[in-house]
Amino acid sequence: MTLTWTTKPFEALTLSELYALLQLRSEVFVVEQTCAFQDIDGQDQAAYHVLGYTEAGELAAYSRLFDADICYPEASIGRVVVSPKFRRYGLGQHLLRESIAAVAELFGEQPIQIGAQLYLKKFYESFGFQELGDGYLEDGIPHIHMIRP
Repeated sequence: MTLTWTTKPFEALTLSELYALLQLRSEVFVVEQTCAFQDIDGQDQAAYHVLGYTEAGELAAYSRLFDADICYPEASIGRVVVSPKFRRYGLGQHLLRESIAAVAELFGEQPIQIGAQLYLKKFYESFGFQELGDGYLEDGIPHIHMIRP
């Protein structure tokens, strides 16, 4: 499956794009993972948003990017999500490659720190991320900090 990728700052998102990304995040992070948490956390305005669309115009994959010193001392990638409808196509790998490349393009080559759900540790390691510190619980889900030097 081929996606069309776009990366935009918050101010450049259309209302339809904003609605689609918030809907996808809610579908996965709140409903699917049965986790009541404040997804709309006041950080979207400081982020760049990576959106991957199908040929039919459906949002299939999404992440948000931050420059250094916003979430962590390093640049960061968060809210990495693939729509349940499109998970069997390996889009998570495409999304992470797009996100890493966008960080370099937007903010320059630099380390990237993430807060990863523990069950995805090996996935992130395959992209050069390394465990950083102890694990922690975030909204009842085991996480670890990871860094890509």
